Amino acid sequence: MPDGYRYGRVLLKLSGEALMGDAGYGIDPKVIDSLAVEIKEVVDDGVQVAIVVGGGNIFRGVAGSANGMDRAQADYIGMLATVMNALALQDGLERAGVVSRVQSAIEMHQVAETYIRLRAIRHMEKGRVVIFAAGTGNPYFTTDTTAALRACEIDADCMMKATKVDGIYDSDPAKNPDAARYEKISYLDVLTKELNVMDAAAISLCKDNDMPLLVFNLTAPGNIRRALKGDNVGTLVY
Repeated sequence: MPDGYRYGRVLLKLSGEALMGDAGYGIDPKVIDSLAVEIKEVVDDGVQVAIVVGGGNIFRGVAGSANGMDRAQADYIGMLATVMNALALQDGLERAGVVSRVQSAIEMHQVAETYIRLRAIRHMEKGRVVIFAAGTGNPYFTTDTTAALRACEIDADCMMKATKVDGIYDSDPAKNPDAARYEKISYLDVLTKELNVMDAAAISLCKDNDMPLLVFNLTAPGNIRRALKGDNVGTLVY
């Protein structure tokens, strides 16, 4: 375990929306650059980092299905959107001096490695950041479920879900100024209270495999490092 850190190997879940900044669509290079700098700080300290990134800034399969598209076809398009985000994030990391690899659940040898669990672990052991793209390779599964699955597969110490709020609240803090934030909460309570942190499949997967989940605010500079050090910057689901 790196000195001063609570977690030595983590899976960071980023939404596609987090990459678009204030643009409303697509990828904001400034967001990529700032993310890369924060990730470099913890990698240089010896933390092993894997990332799952969504594709909602480009295409969301559920939305496509709601507009009349075949659900499976819409989900495949969404998976390809995550590959675009993964390549953009890899470029930002490499420019920041962080060696990284993109592994895709859908084979596309010209731009990414095919996902292989032991190879991903070996990359992290060598100090490389691994970015998992294309979800699980199957429709009907969200990138939250992908993140939970990959976190369990690589034996991560914690899954970190980056959001725009500083944790989990008992109600929507944007609508209720009196909403209370949980410092810690059990997976069972998350499910029974229907807090919508992640989809039920992802929550159940983490619960069944004793995978801690840390929900924190990505927009505050330095929060990735603070979260990894165990500072109170979010909500721990156990």
